[in-house]
Amino acid sequence: MTASRPSEAVSPFVRRAADAELDDLRMRLRAARLPERETTRPDAHGWERWQQGPPRADVAALVEYWRTVYDWRSFERRLAEIGQFRTVIDGLGIHFLHRRSSRLDAVPLIMTHGWPGSVAEFVDVIDDLAEPNDPTMPAFHVVAPSLPGYGYSDKPDEPGWGTERIAAAWVQLMTRLGYGRFLAHGSDWGGPVTIVLAGRFPSHVIGMHTSTPQSPPGLSTDGLDATERRWVAETRAFDANRLAYAKVMATSPQTIGYALVDSPVGLLAWILEKFHEWTDTVDTPFESISRDRLLDNVTLYWLTGTGASAARIYFESHQSLDPDLRVDVPAALTTYPHDIEKHPRPWAAQRFRNIVRWRAAERGGHFPSLEMPEAFVADLREGLAAVLAEAGDQDAAVADGERTFRIR
Repeated sequence: MTASRPSEAVSPFVRRAADAELDDLRMRLRAARLPERETTRPDAHGWERWQQGPPRADVAALVEYWRTVYDWRSFERRLAEIGQFRTVIDGLGIHFLHRRSSRLDAVPLIMTHGWPGSVAEFVDVIDDLAEPNDPTMPAFHVVAPSLPGYGYSDKPDEPGWGTERIAAAWVQLMTRLGYGRFLAHGSDWGGPVTIVLAGRFPSHVIGMHTSTPQSPPGLSTDGLDATERRWVAETRAFDANRLAYAKVMATSPQTIGYALVDSPVGLLAWILEKFHEWTDTVDTPFESISRDRLLDNVTLYWLTGTGASAARIYFESHQSLDPDLRVDVPAALTTYPHDIEKHPRPWAAQRFRNIVRWRAAERGGHFPSLEMPEAFVADLREGLAAVLAEAGDQDAAVADGERTFRIR
């Protein structure tokens, strides 16, 4: 076997934060200066209680928990159990989780996270996807990379790392792992990345699943039913009234980056607000997401100092998905009722030419793999099973190292 060139090497990766780093975090949390209480009514509930941002009492309690109870080492151990690796692609170090299935018929699957998430979104679902209890359901060799500028991936030091370049890098990553053909899933920023993957690289992508099925802009509401019109109204209201965070990061990622990299409480509040607003909950995101898992995500941002570099994907790619890009490979699309953007099927069909499964879930928000991991896995499996069935009609094959699996 010919040795890989150094630039193509895939190396196991282990990162243990120094005790001094964790001590510094606790010291900063202890010395944090919090603003005064918000001027909402003391008996406010739900949206009204959060309308000025994360309530002071919630942040104070979470900061204390982060400082005195939360265990980062547990998350480090979980990442190690799954399997972590790094490789250099297009001059940039890329970190990824890689969980191979024991099933001989397993199909490669790349899963892409978004902002304000990370690979922490997938740690509770990877094992079930790789080793399903039901032998009739598909199994997957799961690859979950950290976006450039996120987590343990390198921070780009040049412009240009938008969704198009990331998708091209993912093709190189999967090919380097021996997966010449693969499935793709993504949401939030992972949605556009997955759409670009499927649209630009159909010879590599068997099919795709996304809960962010972005349709081309400027489509008419004529012919939409009442539910679809409500989805459009809710999405437009979000764009008009709640998109300031994205505009800040799209125009001034460096400015907000100073606060996010210097203040753990500022970073926590910036992310916590989104987890509350975008989840299918009422008074706190912890109605469906554990405090520890949210803090795993926030602490990963903190320890890697990626507040600014993660924000830069907005500068590179905000609202820049090619309006003429079309996806011809089989696509399974899911919409969650409390997500921040919802695209009617007639609109999605203008981009996705082969929708093999469409599902409007009864519950769930922007982070389904964290909010309801079992339901998320079931939906993803069923969607990708439909994709594989359609691909099987085309007698597709998936290269996996030295073996070739037929998709049936």
